[in-house]
Amino acid sequence: MRTQGVRFSIARHAEWAPGLTTPEAWAAWAEAPYAIRTGEEPGVKAMPAMLRRRAGFLGKMALEVAYQCLDGRGDIPTVFCSRHGDVARAVDLLTDLARGEALSPTAFGMAVHNAIPGLLTIARADRANHIALASGAATIEHAVIEACGLLADGAPSVLLVACDCPLPELFKPFEDCEEQPHAWAWLMTSADAGADADADTIALAWSACDDKPVSGMPGGLEVAAFHLRGARTMERCDGRLRWRWSRDA
Repeated sequence: MRTQGVRFSIARHAEWAPGLTTPEAWAAWAEAPYAIRTGEEPGVKAMPAMLRRRAGFLGKMALEVAYQCLDGRGDIPTVFCSRHGDVARAVDLLTDLARGEALSPTAFGMAVHNAIPGLLTIARADRANHIALASGAATIEHAVIEACGLLADGAPSVLLVACDCPLPELFKPFEDCEEQPHAWAWLMTSADAGADADADTIALAWSACDDKPVSGMPGGLEVAAFHLRGARTMERCDGRLRWRWSRDA
């Protein structure tokens, strides 16, 4: 099975991870990637404190890059994607439940997958729709397809936010890559709508593949490195599909 795939342009982008808080640091990392360790949290100073304190570490990373990428823009649909979501918070809730302890309604509300984009829309009083998804090792690729569908339906631009964190110790035996804390955002526009000449135009195509993934890097960081270092092509296999990323000459 083959498909022509999708094409899109990246008008703006932002990235954040512990120890990687500037474009220069991310550019250097993309040229020689290394394992990112958990550390400080982003400030998310653009969000009111009463809402900001509801977010955990994962949420604050996602919100930081979303605010940076939007830079005051409004009425832009959002596709939020995370392979695991705020799984640490979910484990804490399940542990409390197993102990017979009362659950925190706020913690429960922030553990669901669409809590982070929901918090963003509340803080910005933005009525644009948002979608949250997870799709295993190919979460990023499916999020890009979803965003391109919104662009094809007439949205002038779409905000794509990707983030993940290391898994709790309970799930370490099931890891298929070295999960690392990171978040990035793309302000995506149609590749065929007269995008700015400085916009980065990228194509994504896919075909059947049953090869096992060979990289120890999370998909979100693989795609970020491809984008930031200006690579012409990159291929990823999730065990079911082969994903081919490429950019216009």
